[in-house]
Amino acid sequence: MSGLAVGIGDVSQEQVQKMIEKMGHRGPDRSGIFAEPGVLVGQNYMRADIGPDHRNVAVPVVDRSEKPRAIAYDGEIGNCRELCGKFGVQDGPLCAERLLLQLFRSRGAEMPALLTDAVFAFVIAGKDGFFAARDLLGIKTLFYGRKNGSLFFASELKGILAVTDEVYEFPPGHMMDTEGNLKPFASLPDKAPDRWETDEDRAVGEVRRIIEKSFDSRVDFSFETGSLLSGGIDSSVIAMLGSRAYKKRFGQNARIKTFALGMGESEDIVAARKVAEAIDSEHHEVIVELEDALAVIPEVVYHLENFDPSLVRSAVSNFIISKYAKQKGIEVLLSGEGGDEVFCGYLYLKEEPPEALFDGQIQCLKFLHNNAALRLDRMNQCNGIRVVTPLISGELLGYALGLAPELKQKPDAGGKMEKWVFRKAFEDQLPSEVVWRLKQEFSQGSGSAALLPKHFESLIPDEELAAVQKKHPKVRSKEELYYFRIFTEHFGEGRAVDTVGQWVSL
Repeated sequence: MSGLAVGIGDVSQEQVQKMIEKMGHRGPDRSGIFAEPGVLVGQNYMRADIGPDHRNVAVPVVDRSEKPRAIAYDGEIGNCRELCGKFGVQDGPLCAERLLLQLFRSRGAEMPALLTDAVFAFVIAGKDGFFAARDLLGIKTLFYGRKNGSLFFASELKGILAVTDEVYEFPPGHMMDTEGNLKPFASLPDKAPDRWETDEDRAVGEVRRIIEKSFDSRVDFSFETGSLLSGGIDSSVIAMLGSRAYKKRFGQNARIKTFALGMGESEDIVAARKVAEAIDSEHHEVIVELEDALAVIPEVVYHLENFDPSLVRSAVSNFIISKYAKQKGIEVLLSGEGGDEVFCGYLYLKEEPPEALFDGQIQCLKFLHNNAALRLDRMNQCNGIRVVTPLISGELLGYALGLAPELKQKPDAGGKMEKWVFRKAFEDQLPSEVVWRLKQEFSQGSGSAALLPKHFESLIPDEELAAVQKKHPKVRSKEELYYFRIFTEHFGEGRAVDTVGQWVSL
């Protein structure tokens, strides 16, 4: 995870440097700018993105085999080693960047189609032109802006706004060519498969195999690594795999650090405690009060670049626990993010009949790029932590989309058990009461979902909300108005507001 800032056209080094500085949290350990006539490619990195010898590595990475061109990149390629072997790219620092340059040299604009197990945002540029792309789900953030005929790219909204107010979100699953034309290179399926995978035993085995493979390809413990642990099935599985791999690497007495947060003795805290004991982790709990959450909201909204209440609530919890983990020396955090989207975990999807679940899942995936994925990226990045998400895997998503609806939401006496096949795959490795614990949003389990809306309801008069809604209909509640005001204070009420994605409910 890192930050990119690129200028194409009549741009100055001062402009790109200003963009980099606005996103300095995305890479405080190493930065640099590649300059050619009409092209400036800026990149910043955390040392966990490069390696222990990060000070000896020049950034951004430059391909000098033909006309010099540089790459500004943020992402994670699950099958990087496999592709490097296939395309003759040596292992070592920044091999993903060198791989992407090689893919562009050999395949040109067709290269994004090869990145089927990756999340990414990148710009490759030299004086002979540029090429930009963003992953299909938009897990990695990317914005672009225009000013006086020049074009700018940045990882965050604030990076673009440092040089121009004309800002746009780069659409997921798209690429942009030298002429500035946006074209899709991939899309989510628009209809369910003709045949579902219905065999329970086979599905359970495949889900377990793919997740364990994804974990092994993404986690190497090169830096101090811990795991988020909310007590839900997603984070519990990843923490369990992390503990198992940690002991294999450092010895059976070694204990990976796990981190849980709650407002008081919340459900998340209790469940996470049980998991930590079962997997033998060095467990850390952060207990906060309403005042603690309110104190960090301005910083959270600034880094999140969003004012959606559901997202902000969960981001507050994520921000606090990530900051605490950093203070404990963690540089890499394992996360169970992605499980709800892959296995239809959101509670509102339970209302869908089986024949409509596939379409509901596709719509859910389309919310990621400017809403749910922001928490994952921003709340860890702003604290100088690299986050690794084994459940966000192209192979896993592709397989899960072909699973019969009843394998993802299993009918039972109480209604439906969400993420059934995922739970079944790891039921023998975690406490039963955690495996079959009903889904809760992060903000619900941690306690913030109940307290924050109530606080703002009493703080803001009805007529004040009504007046703002006449001008800004996107504002749906008093809580959202509070966050909206923080957002517009930093980013204005213009095009920046258009980049904000909102969840289906408050």
